[in-house]
Amino acid sequence: MGLVPVLLARLPAAGQEAGEVIQDCEACPSVIVVPAGTFLMGSPEAETARSGEGGAGSERPQHEVTFAAPFAVGRYEVTFAEWDACVEAGGCGGYRPSDEGWGRGRRPVINVSWLDAQAYVEWLSGHTGEPYRLLSESEWEYVVRAGSETRWYWGDGPSSDQCRHANGRDLDADEALPPSPNPYVRATECRDGYVHTAPAGTYEANGFGVYDLSGNVFEWTEDCFQRKPRELPSAQFNAYDGAPGDGSAWTDGLCEARIWRGGSWGSTQPNLRSAARFPAESVTRQSNAGFRVARDLR
Repeated sequence: MGLVPVLLARLPAAGQEAGEVIQDCEACPSVIVVPAGTFLMGSPEAETARSGEGGAGSERPQHEVTFAAPFAVGRYEVTFAEWDACVEAGGCGGYRPSDEGWGRGRRPVINVSWLDAQAYVEWLSGHTGEPYRLLSESEWEYVVRAGSETRWYWGDGPSSDQCRHANGRDLDADEALPPSPNPYVRATECRDGYVHTAPAGTYEANGFGVYDLSGNVFEWTEDCFQRKPRELPSAQFNAYDGAPGDGSAWTDGLCEARIWRGGSWGSTQPNLRSAARFPAESVTRQSNAGFRVARDLR
């Protein structure tokens, strides 16, 4: 399965430039360098369709996050081929997740928990000798936005733009999936030919050259989800109070849940927004969730 480390578009030890691609072995995920910079994380009060646990409070207050150095991020979500290579090499606990009959190969790996994702990056780091990990939540939002300040990285509409950029709940999916009991869950009026997962890179890349950040599968991040205290009114809840401003993962507290980002093949447009975030227990394995990797540069 090509597990001997090779240099493919490998960067020199110093002076990495944004947009450069690294692939540390034939079966390894390719990663792309994103620049250092500062962005505004979260969503403004005027942004419509904010949702999730804690409602609008889970995405506020907007706050600056600064990345002092560039880092690299997976160009695609980790695929079944990449996961299966880990298993064949004796890693990932020997776990072979079901593909639900949708196909393996270049499709994103699914039915993997946060703990499974940690096992993969641990194996990948040991195999390549390079520092791989999951993205922090702020890294994830910085990457998806790629300098944009709109609800979705491709803009604020029209809704049919979704099918060029993201694998979400469109008319193809809506006709094949069970109807939602929620009358406000409405499919986007476009078609991309996929009901469930799509092969990596099917949709257009964002401004940083990264694919499938919105839709396809939810992506695990390193951070803990800061839950709203039961006694606190939703109007007073500000989930990001105390969040790091340096791009590091926020792992304080009980950490009963980690954070999913990006939405999935079953998500409607509000849940594909760049600021949308969702809690999930670290042992959760679902057919709509996977992950992508980050790699520190040195």
